[in-house]
This record gives sequence, C-alpha cells and structure tokens, in this order.
Amino acid sequence: MRYLTLFILLFTSLFIQAQDAQKARKLLDEVSAKIKSYDNISLEFRYSVTNLQEQFSQDSRGNLTVQGDKYVFNFMGTTEIFDGKKKYTIIPEDEEVSIENFDPKKDKNFTPSKMLTFFNSGYSYAWDKLLVLSGKKVQFIKLKPLDSKDDRKEILLGVDNVTKNIYQLIETRKDGARTELTVTSLKTNQPISKNHFTFAESKYPNYYINWID
Repeated sequence: MRYLTLFILLFTSLFIQAQDAQKARKLLDEVSAKIKSYDNISLEFRYSVTNLQEQFSQDSRGNLTVQGDKYVFNFMGTTEIFDGKKKYTIIPEDEEVSIENFDPKKDKNFTPSKMLTFFNSGYSYAWDKLLVLSGKKVQFIKLKPLDSKDDRKEILLGVDNVTKNIYQLIETRKDGARTELTVTSLKTNQPISKNHFTFAESKYPNYYINWID
C-alpha cells in the first residue's frame, strides 16, 4: 500500500508539472503572437547586473526600437544599428564606428531583435509566481536551457497578464551572476522615418570607420 501511495503521489506530481509546462508554453505562444502582430516596437528599459561572489553591482538604462529584424539599440553609451544587412556599432567615446555583415537568422548570438522572441525554442518551461509590480499583475515563466553547456542556470520571464507583453526578464547564471531587465515604457506601431534604421556616415565626419568584414 505504501508503494502504491508513493506511485500515486509521483504520478500526480508529474501530471501537475506537465500541465504547468503546457500552461507556460501556451502563455509564451500568446506573447509571441502578440509581438508578431506589431509593425514595430519601441521600448525603454532598466538593466541591472549583480554578482555577490565578486561583490559587483551595476545599473544602466537603455532603449530599443525594432521593426522585423531591423533595430536601433542604445545602451551604455553605445548605439547599435542593424539595417537588415549590416550592423553598425557607434562608440562616441572612442569616435569609432565598426561595420560588419550580419545575419540575425543565422547568427547564434543574442541580439536586440531576438530579445523579444528568444524563448521560442531551446528551453524547458514551468509555471512560476504571480506578482504585482508597479500596479501590473505579472505572471512569471521559468525557463531552463536544454543545452548543458549554457552558462545560464535559469531565466524568469515576467509577462503582463493584461497586455501579454514582456515586462521583466531575470537571468541567473551558474557563476552566481544575476541580471534583471525591466521594461519601463513600451510603445507599438509608432510612425517611424524610413531612414530610422539607416546609418549615415556623414553624421560622423571625424570618426574612424572600422570595416570588420
């Protein structure tokens, strides 16, 4: 009888976990569909990184405008522009612009345009806590990388229950570092100039242009 009870408890636990995973995946599908429905997205965010082992902490702010694969990303004094074919990294402090060919569909690295859809594959999913943050009900989904070589331990993705937009992203790494990104402003389908994602070399007359490839 004891073994039967243990089996029932184990089966029930696995069943609940499976249901939670399905519920989490369903919510992420809704988020992905919502993102795809927008012509463009402009957001501002607060970013913090801490590492208790190294007693390190840093807070920054940035903004991002995305339209399809194209983007303009401003963060920590650097501007990154991707026009669909090339990536331009503008560093005013060094008066330098780096230009490189780039294909976000083939490149495996994390990019600003992938920030809003990175969760679609490569992770296991679990339903997590529901919190009220800045007056918003935010449902968190726990993601764990399937690749054992990934240096990230887990990711908590917070979704605004009403809008189905991403509100917060908390990433914990195996070395103890923790990063937190919170969306402070989000606007969609804004009027954007046709030159918004175009790099104009004439704006940087004294900059060193570094052609990487």
